[in-house]
Amino acid sequence: MLKRKFPQSRYFEDFTLGETFYIPSRTIGDAEVAAFRAASGDNHPLHYDMEFAKERGFPSILVHPLQMLLYTTPGASDFSYLIEDTLVTFVGQSSRFVKPVFRGDTLYPELKVSALEAERAAGRITLATELRNQRAELVLEGDMTFLLKLRPEA
Repeated sequence: MLKRKFPQSRYFEDFTLGETFYIPSRTIGDAEVAAFRAASGDNHPLHYDMEFAKERGFPSILVHPLQMLLYTTPGASDFSYLIEDTLVTFVGQSSRFVKPVFRGDTLYPELKVSALEAERAAGRITLATELRNQRAELVLEGDMTFLLKLRPEA
């Protein structure tokens, strides 16, 4: 039998407000920029041409905002393992891009349980998302909402 990292998924009732899930930091280098360019098809020179970006007053190429969002994916944290058997669906996501991010910046993501709402058939859990740079400046904030199974009655 295949062994899992977490022996048992958590139900909606097992989560608490303020519970935090960390994602490893990432420094945005050429490989990350090239991978996003290939995946997105976005070829605007502001995101890939150093001289073009500098001519417009930026210190380096500007990281695409949707690339910033990728670094908050719950699949990069323990949260995804904790809900692997209890996830009903991913309901939605919203973000606000607070400050620009440039190639060479290091990003520190954090997910925090910010709302728990029990419904008839499932529980709605909202994770507040934050992304900070190496100077601890907030560069992205938002939230993600999931429906999780309720604990079966004994």
